[in-house]
Amino acid sequence: MALPSARPAAGARSRRVWLRMFLTGALLWGLAVVVTFVTGNPNLVPTVVLLGSFLVPVTFVAWAFGRRRSGEVTSELLFSTFVAGGVLGVLAASLLESYLLHPSAWLFAGVGLIEEAVKLAVLAVLTRHLRVKFATDGLVLGAAVGFGFAAFESAGYAFTALFTERGLSLMDLVQTELLRGVLAPVGHGLWTAILGGVLFSASDHRHFALTLRLLLSYLGVALLHALWDAMHGIALVLTLLLTGTPWQYVQLEQGYQPQPTALQADVFTLLSWGGLALVSVIGVGWLLAVRARARRGERPPTVLWRIPAR
Repeated sequence: MALPSARPAAGARSRRVWLRMFLTGALLWGLAVVVTFVTGNPNLVPTVVLLGSFLVPVTFVAWAFGRRRSGEVTSELLFSTFVAGGVLGVLAASLLESYLLHPSAWLFAGVGLIEEAVKLAVLAVLTRHLRVKFATDGLVLGAAVGFGFAAFESAGYAFTALFTERGLSLMDLVQTELLRGVLAPVGHGLWTAILGGVLFSASDHRHFALTLRLLLSYLGVALLHALWDAMHGIALVLTLLLTGTPWQYVQLEQGYQPQPTALQADVFTLLSWGGLALVSVIGVGWLLAVRARARRGERPPTVLWRIPAR
């Protein structure tokens, strides 16, 4: 009589692996930060950077892994999509952005289009040999590629934040990792999960296909990405339009940066974080819609071009 009750308990424990991973990783990261502060040992900085950058992405990938549909989505495949997808995505995006983008009003739109295209292409290449392609698995594998991209990108931002005009700043590094860790679930992982679900649903369960829905989803996700990156500038412009004074406009025309008032600082903070929250809500709602459609099943899509499996 003990065996039937033991199985559900074991299943519940396996489903909570992601929580144990997060708590253990957070404790280790906190210890690494404290010891680095106390000792001032620069050799510990890579430990702080890696733990802080990978903790949230790895946790969410582990959580998503428990929600896969097919047994073909193995831990080895998930690991390869996370690491290879993240590294290849970061390298390809960096190359393309360096050669194709220049400072302009459309800079963030270009970043969104390039990075989402790169992640989608990497996902399609790494998973093209799956014998059966379920949309639910596309969500999981898309999230793995996106979170891998986010982890390596966050490590770069954290490392850069370490170097300041005052010298090495562990506090700036920690603040950067905390901020990016909080925002990670509604960034790259979310956007590529959406594209993964649409990509896998736009197939005949064996071959990927370019469909109108996939194209529109790619453009929509790239737009969310661009709005996310540009939110600081958008909030700044809206703050000046709503609360700007004549003397501030004069200073801007003369090439000076006007000192913001206390009210403007509050309005800017509200608009900036409110905009990020709005983009996040849209992204999460879109992901839930893709997930619901994947579970219901759908009619065969109108194929524009079939991508060969080999």
